[in-house]
Amino acid sequence: MKTNFSLLFYMKKQKNYIKGLAPIYMRITVAGKRSEVTTGRECEPERWNSKTGRMAGTKEDAKSFNAYFDHLQAQVYQAHKTLTEAGEILTADCLKNSFLGKEEKTHTLLEAIKDHNKKMEALIDKEYALGTLDRFEALENHVTSFLKTKYQADDISVKKIDHAFISAFEFYLKTEKNCAHNTAIKYLKNLGKIVRICISLKWIDKDPFFGYKLKSKSVERPFLSDDELQRIANKKFSTDRLLQVRDVFLFCCFTGLAYADVKELKLSNINKGSDGEQWITINRKKTKTRSSIPLLPPAIAILAKYSDSPYCINKDRAMPVSTNQKVNEYLKEIATLCGIDKNLSSHIARHTFATTVTLQKGVPMESVSKMLGHEQIRTTQIYAKVLDMKVAADMAHLRDKYNDAI
Repeated sequence: MKTNFSLLFYMKKQKNYIKGLAPIYMRITVAGKRSEVTTGRECEPERWNSKTGRMAGTKEDAKSFNAYFDHLQAQVYQAHKTLTEAGEILTADCLKNSFLGKEEKTHTLLEAIKDHNKKMEALIDKEYALGTLDRFEALENHVTSFLKTKYQADDISVKKIDHAFISAFEFYLKTEKNCAHNTAIKYLKNLGKIVRICISLKWIDKDPFFGYKLKSKSVERPFLSDDELQRIANKKFSTDRLLQVRDVFLFCCFTGLAYADVKELKLSNINKGSDGEQWITINRKKTKTRSSIPLLPPAIAILAKYSDSPYCINKDRAMPVSTNQKVNEYLKEIATLCGIDKNLSSHIARHTFATTVTLQKGVPMESVSKMLGHEQIRTTQIYAKVLDMKVAADMAHLRDKYNDAI
């Protein structure tokens, strides 16, 4: 890649300069950014030609002086050629260091990812959730295997990351790792965060993601209907594990809590509101956004079942919640027993609250957004399709009235 490059020799007088010799400096400019170094030579101001960057005159001392500068210039141009042919990203500082024989420290991609993950791990439950760290550790594993497969390398300089690298990594995720489009895009966005950190640390000077499209595809968000909710609620289970997971799932359906939030829900998070009714007040674990949710009768009834649970009392928890893996595993079993042909997961409960429990019943989107703890209402608008269902039902009722009047 061609980079604008220029070289200038100039006289640099000190602020307190009065008379006598003044030092000559060499200025290297690459893409508008400068780096300077002394030449170790001095010259009388009246003999210095600023236009040519050389000492004026034809005497032997001038010829010897200028020959030294010619030699310096040739060395800088050779360093420029060497770096360019090696495919290095050219900067004024790296060109100066190459000229001086200083080896510039090269930072690598995995070095950046590992450093990021180590710092994130130290901030778990303070600024980040464990699931966020899991995703960046998965990114580290994917990048490691990608480098070995594509480049037969254990690591790569962050300066080597470009559009071709990003495109190849996206293709690798989709083909070798069988990632869906949106999953691959999430990994690329996480990689983009690592790259931006490298830019802030001045490890690289340009964003290789600039102009690269990272657009997710819209996906269907499954939710349960009133009938399916009722089937799960009415089902009799023979084992406590399924009964407990069913209750946790239904509680999330009627509160909109995510798995991470219901697992950490304490009795102290449930209090009477200004309306005299019971409310849940928490800061969402994922976004730290405050969320206030009035409890519906089904949720209150579920809480009452576990009010004297030894686990809840000893652990100061509102409900006994198994691991997310176990919850999702048992939910699949519950779906089969209830005759529901949907891939139940803990997050479907949150979708069900947003759609069947609230929006379909006429609760304003602004209120639903606040209860879900969404930072932006556009996040809630992904559920707006259910409003079309409600409008259709309402208009059908109105249409019947007009038909009866005719």
